[in-house]
Amino acid sequence: MAVKIRLARGGSKKRPFYRIVAADSRMPRDGRFIEKLGTYNPLLPKDSEDRVKMDVERIQYWLGEGAQATDRVSRFLETAGVIEKKERNNPKKGTPGKKAQERAEEKAEKAAAAAGADAE
Repeated sequence: MAVKIRLARGGSKKRPFYRIVAADSRMPRDGRFIEKLGTYNPLLPKDSEDRVKMDVERIQYWLGEGAQATDRVSRFLETAGVIEKKERNNPKKGTPGKKAQERAEEKAEKAAAAAGADAE
């Protein structure tokens, strides 16, 4: 059985609240889980200690049993110091979109034309 440590959503519409759970990877997001390991409340400020609460000992147990943490939960574990930080690389994130690139090219052409007109 493949176990994942992931978030299960609770709360009402537009008021999210998540449980950090150990669940079989084949179960649905909010479905059956094996054990509740903590909570995450994204509505609280980032510096609040109640924003993320975890039972670190049980999480380490499940990681030792071969459970895989999802990306968001692994970020929580990195900030808590449970696992080492992973190197992440998204080279396309900083590049502008097509329309922004087209606008930049048009602006460069206009600036080159204006510089050419000033030189004469």
